[in-house]
Amino acid sequence: MKALAEFKAFAMKGNVVDMAVGVVIGAAFGKIVSSLVADILTPVLGLLVGGVNFTNLKVTLRDAVADKPPVTWNYGSFIQTIFDFLIIAWAIFMLVKLVNRLQRQAPPPPAAPPPPAAEVVLLTEIRDALKAQNAKTSV
Repeated sequence: MKALAEFKAFAMKGNVVDMAVGVVIGAAFGKIVSSLVADILTPVLGLLVGGVNFTNLKVTLRDAVADKPPVTWNYGSFIQTIFDFLIIAWAIFMLVKLVNRLQRQAPPPPAAPPPPAAEVVLLTEIRDALKAQNAKTSV
């Protein structure tokens, strides 16, 4: 029972909950970006480069023999994975940039200086009175 209580205390800490939320949101964001790459950008890029589909690019190293499938070097999948990574990295960069801009706020105005202590006020009055008295006697 003690282990269950310790686990509950651990799981309910703010950092663990924040991390769990981040992982879930990150997974959902990853799906969105993957769909953006696969469904939106790759067809346009394929059209621009003459209808090439990166994932189908491969070199056959050994043809199929009887019931054994061919051995292929799937460099197109690698190119597509790099392309996906670059777009995901760019999207995350733009998201972080946006979050940083939203968090950046105008600096708060400087606080008014605190009023002088009573002793300082009293000493200032005495100084001013002595200056005034010395000015009268020197004339």
